[in-house]
Amino acid sequence: MKIAHVRERFAPAGASWRLAAAYGTGDAPARWIDLEAARRRAIRVRPTLEHDSAVHRRPLTTLDEHLAGGLRIEALRDLTEGFEPRSEDDAAVLDVADLAFGPPLLRPPSLRDFYAFEGHVRTMWERRGGEVPETWYRLPIFYFSNVSEVRGPDDPIWSAIDLPADRAEEAIGGYTIFDDWSARDLQREETVVRLGPAKGKDFASSFGPWLVTPDELADARSGTGFDLAMTATVNGTETSRGRWSDAQFSFGEMVARASADVHLRAGDLIGSGTVGTGCLLEVRDATLGRYLEPGDEVVLTVDRLGSLRNPIVARTP
Repeated sequence: MKIAHVRERFAPAGASWRLAAAYGTGDAPARWIDLEAARRRAIRVRPTLEHDSAVHRRPLTTLDEHLAGGLRIEALRDLTEGFEPRSEDDAAVLDVADLAFGPPLLRPPSLRDFYAFEGHVRTMWERRGGEVPETWYRLPIFYFSNVSEVRGPDDPIWSAIDLPADRAEEAIGGYTIFDDWSARDLQREETVVRLGPAKGKDFASSFGPWLVTPDELADARSGTGFDLAMTATVNGTETSRGRWSDAQFSFGEMVARASADVHLRAGDLIGSGTVGTGCLLEVRDATLGRYLEPGDEVVLTVDRLGSLRNPIVARTP
């Protein structure tokens, strides 16, 4: 089964993508079935399908929506098996020459790219005068890429939007506290390969306790940020203290950088990075003398933004 997002090549600007499946076999199918049309047709023939079959129960828009509804791609086969065109001009059957194809997933929740081919890895390390680290042979290393700029076949790769630093803060809806948890044991090994960290960061991120709109901070503006204290405590012991205004770059500059050649979308989260002394890798010996353990409680506090509190627990067996 081949599944694709399609729309007519000469459809009006802004026309929605339609979910389609290849009709027939071969590597380059000449005809495609409009799956929403097939779904509606099947219900007209057997009305009980709308109640008995999950894939027939609601309109088909995109594969993203289908997966978000908890259904597997394989469920779409129910719409293709046994499908027969009604005529040569069946509106449910689309000719490939009339179609433009989009990416198979329009807005994937995440995108991880691994580093799995030894020939490529070895060549890149040899060009730098080194050898492939032993870690590469043990850990499947990956990095995260940008899901806001997924493109499909024939889509040009170009600069989408570029915010100027002096106006970029107009795009900020509010501020909150961000705790980007790190597994230093995993990170230590992954970064040996010079691609990552991946799983060293890919397990938890905390945000909260709420969102504060920029107008509430305006009178505290200072330098690149706001003259607001930032602290961290573990079990009530202060391990970090700094000020938002210590940042080298303003959020305007950071948003401008993040928006270079890509769209920033409503709801995107952008972090400033860690304030000086804000992680135990920096201050462990002078504070706790160890890394975090189950039973600890970490509290990050930023003036006017509140306190973000998280317990550390053992991994569930």
